[in-house]
Amino acid sequence: MTLTQKSKGIYVDDSFDSTTFDSIVFDCDGVLVDITNSYDQTIVKTTKYVLETLAKINDSIKIDFKIIDGFKSTGGFNDEVDLTYAAILSIVAAKKLNKDQTEFINLVIKNSDSTGIKSVENFLKNQTDISEIIKQLSYPGSHKDNILYQIFDQLFYGPELYSKLFNTKSKFSEPGLIENDIVIFNNHLSDKLENKFHKKISMVTGRGKESVKYSLKNLLDKFDLKNSMFLEDEPRDLAKPNPQSLVTSITGMNSTSCLYVGDSMEDFIMAKKATILGNKTTFCGIIGTSKNPEEKLQLFEQNEAILVIDSIDLLPKVLNLE
Repeated sequence: MTLTQKSKGIYVDDSFDSTTFDSIVFDCDGVLVDITNSYDQTIVKTTKYVLETLAKINDSIKIDFKIIDGFKSTGGFNDEVDLTYAAILSIVAAKKLNKDQTEFINLVIKNSDSTGIKSVENFLKNQTDISEIIKQLSYPGSHKDNILYQIFDQLFYGPELYSKLFNTKSKFSEPGLIENDIVIFNNHLSDKLENKFHKKISMVTGRGKESVKYSLKNLLDKFDLKNSMFLEDEPRDLAKPNPQSLVTSITGMNSTSCLYVGDSMEDFIMAKKATILGNKTTFCGIIGTSKNPEEKLQLFEQNEAILVIDSIDLLPKVLNLE
């Protein structure tokens, strides 16, 4: 499928009809909030810290945006801690095999799929013995008790917010990387969307509610929270691309045609699955917060997305609300 650039930052297929939607559901990270310097940097710092302290590897490559986007393009890494875990295992395996770390991690990505960390573990176990690091990390476990979650959350939230969320002291003293979140959503956009969708505006995100609230502040009240899902607070089996959370949101709002706005393959797969289950959902892909928007556009295009835009700021134009 080839998308046509209708205007700057807007790519649509001829089948797209902006008049059909009666609800809109948002992902948070990379959509409402630019997380390039928050979540992405937490992946980088956590990977380095764990490799140095647990695996005694002091010459690991930096986990750059190509690696992050690579794992996310497989459809199995909506959870940044899953991605961090996959990166750690890959580098440990590369060191044991005396392989170039970048080349090897790209090979791991090629052999990963929507089953996420399971596909990585299965591939690596056939390459070398990684049982020691798997045992040390004992991942996933719970956010409060698992060592990898603890390190990641402490670096992301910072000492004050971490203590508030988990009632436990952080081992790190520096400010949390959540402070680097850049909020894209705003009151002006909210008002325009409310004119069309009224109260049928919700959120289905991998983040926990308190984390979203910390970044969005009063803007969180603009969403139908009763019909929003914060998946970090839910059982792990509900994680994207499981469509149940989106279906719950759509049915809770009595929506007959939903526009789901996300930035990842997990989001795209989830929207497709929701439609298959009888809940008509059109995916709108966001590419502007990616380090390589052209590549992200190509990814969505190859998977037959019918609407891709640079930023949620363009939604009023796409939906003829201006």
